[in-house]
Amino acid sequence: MSPFPRFKATARMAARFQGHKGGSAAVEFALVAPMFFALLFAIIETGLVFFASQSLETALQDSARTIMTGQAQIADLTKQSFKTNIVCKYAGILFDCENKIYVDVQSYPSGFGSVEISNPISGEDFTNTKYNPGGPGDIVVVRLFYKWPLYVTGLGYNIANLSSGERLLSATAAFKNEPYPAPTPSS
Repeated sequence: MSPFPRFKATARMAARFQGHKGGSAAVEFALVAPMFFALLFAIIETGLVFFASQSLETALQDSARTIMTGQAQIADLTKQSFKTNIVCKYAGILFDCENKIYVDVQSYPSGFGSVEISNPISGEDFTNTKYNPGGPGDIVVVRLFYKWPLYVTGLGYNIANLSSGERLLSATAAFKNEPYPAPTPSS
């Protein structure tokens, strides 16, 4: 048997579809859709990271004000109570404040020239953060860190900067404490 009849049958079948374009839009969309949705989700995730970073900056500014005005020192807040009562109040619902926000507060009594900002993060260990809000007139550097979860990284778009696949967001404020009345030691 000659292969030509089979070829003719295939050619006739292909000729029937030549003039029909009804499914071409669906086929083209099926080819473009994965790339389109990957790009769309990457844009959304990048926007969320920028929004979260700005929200962390705002929470830091509002929280740092309690240190700058001496309210945190007068209330004798510890690192944990400052985080729970002040930072988490301003962080809002966007962040898992109790588990993923880390606070680092350091003071320098001799001016901005003496500020040496050390890295409190060793790998992904945040246990080296300090809390020293200083006294009246001291220079204070307040930093917040947050491990932001990422979801689109599996599609080839990876903005993670931690080995856990999360993005470390940080916010920093440096200021001079106001000359508030120093708290009297409790007896």
